Amino acid sequence: MDDDERIISGESTGLDEEKTELSLRPRTLKQYIGQEKIKKEVAIYIEAAKNREEPLDHVLLYGPPGLGKTTLAGVIATEMGVNFKTTSGPAIEKPGDLVALLNELQPGDILFIDEIHRLPKNVEEILYSAMEDFYIDIVVGQDATAHPVHFPLPPFTLVGATTRAGLLSAPLRARFGIVEHMNYYTEDELTAVVLRSAAVFDSKIDPQGAHEIARRSRGTPRVSNRLLKRVRDFAQVAHKESIDLEIVNYALKLLQVDERGLDETDRKMLMTMIKLYAGGPVGLATIAANIGEETDTVADMIEPYLMQIGFVKRTARGRMVTPAAYSHLGLDLHDEKN
Repeated sequence: MDDDERIISGESTGLDEEKTELSLRPRTLKQYIGQEKIKKEVAIYIEAAKNREEPLDHVLLYGPPGLGKTTLAGVIATEMGVNFKTTSGPAIEKPGDLVALLNELQPGDILFIDEIHRLPKNVEEILYSAMEDFYIDIVVGQDATAHPVHFPLPPFTLVGATTRAGLLSAPLRARFGIVEHMNYYTEDELTAVVLRSAAVFDSKIDPQGAHEIARRSRGTPRVSNRLLKRVRDFAQVAHKESIDLEIVNYALKLLQVDERGLDETDRKMLMTMIKLYAGGPVGLATIAANIGEETDTVADMIEPYLMQIGFVKRTARGRMVTPAAYSHLGLDLHDEKN
């Protein structure tokens, strides 16, 4: 499900061959590329739960956006052979919304909540007993007619995903038995993602072209797939039989994606910090205001990768641009400081 879809949906994920055919979003652990440590651990947890004929323990997946948290949740459901129902934190506005969701679950089902850190506090508190003891207590009616109702639930698995694990309350986090951190992908892993996606698109691609797309994908499969789609457009219009290194370089140059995967917004942030604040330290809110982005967008979408590659560092007084970033931008550190 796309990030901007504010809907609650249910999807059956059986294990028959028709439903495990090649698709852009992997359906099984075997198809899922990358996150090897997590896959090995989750495979053990799934096998143990199935042997005991119990639901999988609740799972929390956290890490930067685009690394496959939603996909992995769907894979877990497929491997468990249960239904997969999805929603997001902002979509559950009141306790009644959560009750309606939980009421639809069958024993063993997986409920996936994306952006779980954005759950309203009163909704989150209802989850505590639902996760721990599989019941909820709700108040029905108002004023003199108000009375509590004890509502039993079938055993289920909650899979939560978040880009901001630090915003989760301690009581909610403590109720997840399985907590996994999603890491950025290596170039080799992303090359495999690009080759697989190209096969799904029925597009021919050279290994060199695939590797170049991977190299500029910010360690993120979602970015790899997005860049592949755009490069495929350029190749088609240029009547290329295969997506080769030449068309990849041409397309990504026009798209302003450089050799390290930085785009126009990344460079704008770095140059703003350098030109206006001598490279920092500068506060996150100040950076966001200067480049015309929301603070959450900078914190979740832009800053993590710049920190990962060592172009930005956090200090007690704010963010700072590193010498490596100056070098990448072709700037002299000492000249810019003066």
